[in-house]
Amino acid sequence: MDLKNYIASIENYPKEGITFRDISPLMADGAAYKEAVAQIVNYTKEKRIEMVVGPEARGFIMGCPVAFELGVGFAPVRKPGKLPRATISADYEKEYGVDTLTMHADAIKKGQHVLVVDDLLATGGTVLATIEMIERLGGIIAGCAFLIELDDLNGREKIKNYDIKTLMHFRTC
Repeated sequence: MDLKNYIASIENYPKEGITFRDISPLMADGAAYKEAVAQIVNYTKEKRIEMVVGPEARGFIMGCPVAFELGVGFAPVRKPGKLPRATISADYEKEYGVDTLTMHADAIKKGQHVLVVDDLLATGGTVLATIEMIERLGGIIAGCAFLIELDDLNGREKIKNYDIKTLMHFRTC
């Protein structure tokens, strides 16, 4: 199955010159969604994954079914003020400033093998902040899995020391 057939390309969104890669058609098709999850699960076979972590919101969409299939837990990464218990945080640079992500301070056990899952690897800021928090809690990054990688944004460079699985490659325009 060619998963690219289930990605909608929206020209000039969110701004002129950008092509937005919409995963909604993939999620709407049961067979395509199942195949994407299966490919990520298959990637983890030899990795002894004990926890899946995903940034909001599309990291939840892909990470939760992967965690379910692996029979492990899922830990959410959210914007500040969205998690009810004690949290840790990490800042990351965006195009026009700095943003912050948080996760529960007890989400990862020391030595736990963690898979980071998100829909998109673009500049790498979100995933790098996520990795930073996991490692501060003592987790071991066993891999990072993405539906889509925007190759021209070079996000892979920020996480080049980690094992990366990407299901599809696109450019921003």
